[in-house]
Amino acid sequence: MAKMSKDEEREERLHNEIIVDAYGEDEQAMSWYNYLDEQLHTPFRARCIATRTISPLREGEEITVTGMAPEDDCMHEMFVMIQWQDRTLGVPLGQLKGIDLDDETEEAIADWHYWLARGYQL
Repeated sequence: MAKMSKDEEREERLHNEIIVDAYGEDEQAMSWYNYLDEQLHTPFRARCIATRTISPLREGEEITVTGMAPEDDCMHEMFVMIQWQDRTLGVPLGQLKGIDLDDETEEAIADWHYWLARGYQL
């Protein structure tokens, strides 16, 4: 996968607002978790944009995001809780695109997608 080109404004927000004072992977994960937990205004509708072997969603499938997954599940990747069929389960935020979102939620998801597309890791 080719890396996304650098967005200086987004990079500044990532480093000065999201992961500021986060040293090491665990602290970065918690910084991301707290940022997304505050910025994602749930519930919201989302569409699966990529299949993943760890998720039951198919590309194009629409679901409702109900919140962040537990912190312990988000130490290496950010997961959100969804309503799917008759269950509530966690899926990677990176495989979802929000539908008709407020500005803060849209920006937070775009920030996470950018982080992933640049090849950054927790």
